[in-house]
Amino acid sequence: QLQLVESGGGLVQPGGSLRLSCAASGFTLDYYPIGWFRQAPGKEREGISCISSSGGSTNYADSVKGRFTISRDNAKNTVYLQMNSLKPEDTAVYYCAAELPRRGPGRCSVVASPYDYWGQGTQVTVSS
Repeated sequence: QLQLVESGGGLVQPGGSLRLSCAASGFTLDYYPIGWFRQAPGKEREGISCISSSGGSTNYADSVKGRFTISRDNAKNTVYLQMNSLKPEDTAVYYCAAELPRRGPGRCSVVASPYDYWGQGTQVTVSS
C-alpha cells in the first residue's frame, strides 16, 4: 500500500513557526515530485509549494513566499514544510502529495491535478 502521512500540525500564535513532515511508506520518494497544499473551510484547495524529485527546483505560492520553505530528505523518505511568520490566514488543513515520475528531475507543479498520492492532512491553526 502506498501511503503518505502528514504530521506536525497544531495550534500556534501569529508570528510563530511550525514544521510539517510528510513521510512515505510503501514506496520511496526519490523519484517523485512532492507538493504541499492546503484547504481552509469553505475555500478551494490551494497549492502552496512543491519540490522536484532532485530537490533542485522549488516553487511557492505568493501567499507563502519568503515565509515557508520546502525541503526533502530522501534518506528518511520524508518531505518537510518549514512555516515561519505564521498568520491567521494560514489556518487550514495541510496536505502533501506525490506525483508519479512523469517529469524530469528538475520540475514540479503546484497544481493539484497531476498528483497521484495524497496524505490525510494535518490541521494548522494560527490564533492568539
